[in-house]
Amino acid sequence: MISGLDHVNIETSALEETIHFYEDVLGFENGDRPPFDFPGAWLYAGGHPVIHLVETDSKPGPTGAIDHVAWIAEGYDEMKARLEQKSVTFKLMDVPSSPVRQIFIHDPNGVRLELNFKRD
Repeated sequence: MISGLDHVNIETSALEETIHFYEDVLGFENGDRPPFDFPGAWLYAGGHPVIHLVETDSKPGPTGAIDHVAWIAEGYDEMKARLEQKSVTFKLMDVPSSPVRQIFIHDPNGVRLELNFKRD
């Protein structure tokens, strides 16, 4: 069901400073990002956006500065059915201007997990 790690999402109140750090210190490239209605940036490595930055005024939530861990997944309908069968609460989201649809869940420790599925 899970076939790989997609990205790490980091919330920050210092967006430009964070972008500069990842570009300058670690060599990531600031690249294309869907037209979300909140500020942020996607940083690329190997042609893939592996770090998603989201600008926020608030302090980090219960997961710290890392907001969630995202996975590349397959079998969207099967996963929804499995989560329902196991009484796991989930949230669905479609990414604007993208063929990706998502399922968000939390692990037993409160870590938010994002499962990314490409539309068939």
